[in-house]
Amino acid sequence: MRPMLTKRVKTAVIKNAAIHETDNGSASVQVALLSRKIEELTAHLKKNQKDFHSRRGLLQMVADRRSHLRYLEKNNKRQYTSIIKKLGLKK
Repeated sequence: MRPMLTKRVKTAVIKNAAIHETDNGSASVQVALLSRKIEELTAHLKKNQKDFHSRRGLLQMVADRRSHLRYLEKNNKRQYTSIIKKLGLKK
């Protein structure tokens, strides 16, 4: 079984969403990583429709991403709109 995100993909996502050079854990980076994981898990679930354990994990990730986005919207509106545009998410 392969990991969900390879190290190369993860560093590329972090680099794209980072606010400053050493940023690897801010809310915007976490939203970007969760979005990438959600995309990969969605593709997996299209092939494996009866994988209910992964479906539950997907729902948890979506809820977690929504919480991070709500936090960003409340505390840093500029960063929130920036990450929404970068990732192509709709409210």
